[in-house]
Amino acid sequence: MPESSRRTKGKIRWSKLYTFTCLRPSTADFVHQEHLGQPGFSRVVLCNETQLHKTKPHKYPSNYVSTTKYNVVTFLPQSLFEQFRRVANLYFLLAAVLSVTSLAPFSPISLVAPLVFVIGISMLKEAVEDWHRFLQDLNVNSRTVKARVGNGRFADKKWRELSVGDVIKVHKNEYFPSDLLFLSSSYEDGICYVETMNLDGETNLKVKRCLEATLGMNEDEELSKFKGTVRCEDPNPNLYTFVGNLEFENESYALCPAQVLLRDSKLRNTDYIYGVVVFSGPDTKAVQNSTRSPSKRSRIEKKMDRVIYLLFSFLFLISLVTAIASAFFLKYEMLEWSYLRLQDDDNPLFNPSKPKVSGLLHFARALILYGYLIPISLYVSIEVVKVLQTMLINKDIEMYDEVTCKSVRARTSNLNEELGQVEIILSDKTGTLTRNEMEFRKCSIAGISYGGDMKEVDLAASRRMNTCAETCRSSIDESNTSQSFEFSELSEADIMVTEKAIPGGREDGENLSTENPEISTVGKESVIKGFNFRDDRLMNNRWIHRSNLYDVIMFFRVMALCHTGIPVEANQTDKLKYEAESPEEVAFLVASQEFAFQFFRRTQSVMVLKELDPSSGKVVEREYKILHLLEFSSSRKRMSVIVRNKGGQIFLFCKGADSIIFDRLAENGKSYQDSTALHLSNYAEDGFRTLAFAYRIIESAEYEHWNSIFSQAKTTIGPERDELLDKASEMIEKDLILLGAAAVEDKLQKGVPECIDKLAQAGLKIWLLTGDKKETAVNIGFSCSLLQQDMKQFHLCLSKEAETKIQVKAMKEDLLYQIESSYQVMCEECNKDSPFAMVVDGKALEVALTDGVKNQFLQLAVNCAFVICCRVSPKQKALITRLVKEYTGKTTLAIGDGANDVGMIQEAHIGIGISGMEGMQ
Repeated sequence: MPESSRRTKGKIRWSKLYTFTCLRPSTADFVHQEHLGQPGFSRVVLCNETQLHKTKPHKYPSNYVSTTKYNVVTFLPQSLFEQFRRVANLYFLLAAVLSVTSLAPFSPISLVAPLVFVIGISMLKEAVEDWHRFLQDLNVNSRTVKARVGNGRFADKKWRELSVGDVIKVHKNEYFPSDLLFLSSSYEDGICYVETMNLDGETNLKVKRCLEATLGMNEDEELSKFKGTVRCEDPNPNLYTFVGNLEFENESYALCPAQVLLRDSKLRNTDYIYGVVVFSGPDTKAVQNSTRSPSKRSRIEKKMDRVIYLLFSFLFLISLVTAIASAFFLKYEMLEWSYLRLQDDDNPLFNPSKPKVSGLLHFARALILYGYLIPISLYVSIEVVKVLQTMLINKDIEMYDEVTCKSVRARTSNLNEELGQVEIILSDKTGTLTRNEMEFRKCSIAGISYGGDMKEVDLAASRRMNTCAETCRSSIDESNTSQSFEFSELSEADIMVTEKAIPGGREDGENLSTENPEISTVGKESVIKGFNFRDDRLMNNRWIHRSNLYDVIMFFRVMALCHTGIPVEANQTDKLKYEAESPEEVAFLVASQEFAFQFFRRTQSVMVLKELDPSSGKVVEREYKILHLLEFSSSRKRMSVIVRNKGGQIFLFCKGADSIIFDRLAENGKSYQDSTALHLSNYAEDGFRTLAFAYRIIESAEYEHWNSIFSQAKTTIGPERDELLDKASEMIEKDLILLGAAAVEDKLQKGVPECIDKLAQAGLKIWLLTGDKKETAVNIGFSCSLLQQDMKQFHLCLSKEAETKIQVKAMKEDLLYQIESSYQVMCEECNKDSPFAMVVDGKALEVALTDGVKNQFLQLAVNCAFVICCRVSPKQKALITRLVKEYTGKTTLAIGDGANDVGMIQEAHIGIGISGMEGMQ
């Protein structure tokens, strides 16, 4: 059977295709096309004509990628240069040179041999490390991929043998060997799913799409005859831009990043794709971004340098004293010692007529003679110890993760001893302190809160209660122990939690009793990954008996349709697994599946749900045509999907931050706003992440009018495009009807509270840098023992955005007043035993890092045991780390697991990267 017949079927209208990125204009009237052929946009790729790329002017590098520091030619001179950058080695080189002269008081071997040994050991270490890098390069460059060979067929070809212009075929779960222009895929609608974890640290899948002109080419024979010319930008490190066009069959088609597959990204959930190599080897964007890590030197090394300088100064001093004394004795005393017969000796070292020359020569001889005052083995001894330490760290069984089958890897041996000098730790939250494995925990539907279970905050509180109880119990007289309560035997499984009294949180007539489903035992583990919900009112399809059934159905439908996820078949079960742009979306999809709204299939134009029909009690398939997907962004703080059902009704389903959704509600859509807002507040206090859900029904005439405006905005090319799209989205995302909200929990990593307790007892100060909102961050702080109930907390908050210079000035003054007031309180209570903590929200942090405020902010922050910074961007993480490092002068350690943590990891004295759910940058 030909491969084309096995392609994933999915009808599609290209005029209605709105994927997760930009929309392609139909021709090459792209605003940036005018740049092609000019400096910076001069690359020309001739598809399937690689022989033309072997000579100028279109000769480009091979696809071989090297990460080694040296090669056979450069190793000796370059490694020698690196060794003699050390002051001690340079001194002994000078001493060795002098030792071969007549000035040497002993054999040259005694100086030359140790120097050669020390330099040789260091160079051998460099060679071994570079050899390992070479073997790793060899392994990568020797990977194979299907590529067109000379006779027009596709066969295995090593990565290093690929050239610009080669047409290749990449199969599912394979990495792209070069930067490719996407030509076609196993999907009939010309899409593919790509994982870019190695590039940007994001684990979510991204959708790429090919040009309509190449969509139909899906056979090896067709692609082997493909002739086209790509004119595009020159190599650059920007991962998110691409400017170019494809000239094919006398037509020119504009290209955008959606048609480019980058090296080191991975093909997922797509059987195969065809692509043509555009950038190879060192020209690929991945390699262009692979800059060297900053060179970090430990305090021991820096102190060792200072000691060497001190010893050299002392050596210089005693040699100088020796030389002066020698010249003095030679001129005034040794002439009288006739038995020396100095007048008959022409030795310049003892020439009475030239005492100054003799003094200089004695000075040089003294430098050699006393040279062992500087230990020649100092550097090599320390390096050998560091290498042994690194080997022990890499083989430490206690730091092996059985889940990922990965062990610790010390990327450098220069910072081992620095771990014992750390005084300040700066940590990411998501994926570092928490697992970044979201669980659906609670929801509010039509003003009624559902779900109850012991959460991480409650578990932390119970642990603290047990600790306090144990302390109290130990103080009771032993004679009364028979009457005392054994608090230490209180386990998490014995603690019960009940729902908080929430006005409007229950339907009339519902009473809390011992049979209430919201009372849950703590010891239960979540049977289903991503779903830890306990409430018999909704579970096991009991939701069909709810009085507000329509709202319940619409709520579950929003969860099942408003997302960017795709289903993945599970093994030996009717349950599906999902992959989406965020763990929250996966949790919502798993939850909707448990509530009998299974997201079953997706194409570019259709989503299919398996829904439980309350009237018949049977599961039915319902198809929803995707009309538009309005993406989530940090500025919009919401996403929407517009769909049409079989009956022709058009729905807009929306989810987002509660403040954004509430502002867009219709007057008749606010029925549940007050109760939902209260539930959301309680969920946030519990440390949960929350989103609000809403919908609206759109009339056909209104949709057609809006669609023309949106389509025009989408096909606009230029800097105003995003603004026009946002304005168009605002036009349709209004008059919403609130359905409710959902809460997901990010579970703590194992042992986090105990670890933080021990670090705090050791006197280390901890900064938590998170992108979460303040309420969530504070409650995570309590759950992981960063914050305690008896701890004095300073909250720096600003309520409004600054739009004018006057408002900016007022905000600075407001924040400075808060800082000064907090500092006064700190000074007054500094003698108390309880530590201080500080919480800074996102708006206050932006102002705090500006000139005129940051010094006062840091003065307060560094005196707190714990600092929590909310709504922090990656750039702010790096800036905070740099400021803390420079302001305190203390050793800092940064730890994180995502690409957004790379900046602060590089800024800190010690950086620790975790292979986590956010990626492995």
